[in-house]
Amino acid sequence: MIEFHNVSKRYPGSLDALRNVSFHIDGGEMAFLTGHSGAGKSTLLKLIALLIRPTTGQVIVNNENLGRVSKRRIPYVRRNIGIIFQDHKLLFDRTVFDNVALPLVIQGMPHREIGKRVRASLDKVGLLEKEKSLPITLSGGQQQRVGIARAVVNKPPIILADEPTGNLDPDLSREVMSLFEQFQQVGVSVLIASHDLELIRRMGHRVLTLSDGRLIAGGDERLTV
Repeated sequence: MIEFHNVSKRYPGSLDALRNVSFHIDGGEMAFLTGHSGAGKSTLLKLIALLIRPTTGQVIVNNENLGRVSKRRIPYVRRNIGIIFQDHKLLFDRTVFDNVALPLVIQGMPHREIGKRVRASLDKVGLLEKEKSLPITLSGGQQQRVGIARAVVNKPPIILADEPTGNLDPDLSREVMSLFEQFQQVGVSVLIASHDLELIRRMGHRVLTLSDGRLIAGGDERLTV
């Protein structure tokens, strides 16, 4: 589902953000990505989402080499990836419904189908009764759940989350992580970048550890490094 083969990324005028990283995440697997600040976690997620390209190596997602994807096709590839950010990135002048519907509107999905999918997604995260609310009226945990609903409304086979519980208290953090596990249990691949080592330990999933751009733990011996 997600494969990195000897992937390095160097930004202009800097050292390598990633260096010869190789790993494999299966369909329906949930894994955590951890490491010190600046270790390369966000860079790795951006490569999967085609927000940036590797300097060397291959990134393969859903059996497609992302290095061969044309600029025109990037939006279509991203439809298969749900992305969740720490700061939610919600539109505060739009209702909860409109925020979650945005990916479907961009795709040109029929209005009736949009309504069905948005309400199903909001129901999944326990916010169906908030569909007409503005995000500013919601708690931080509720805003994060709106972000999750938006990420999964298109039923993507892959979910990426960058520090999704960084601003939440321990109880809300566990609640959000349980949502990710529910998606994983129905076959979605989930990769979560997080600093919360105690929460990660309790979850019991594979942990990929980065240090100075190198993968130092959690890799896959099936891949050639």
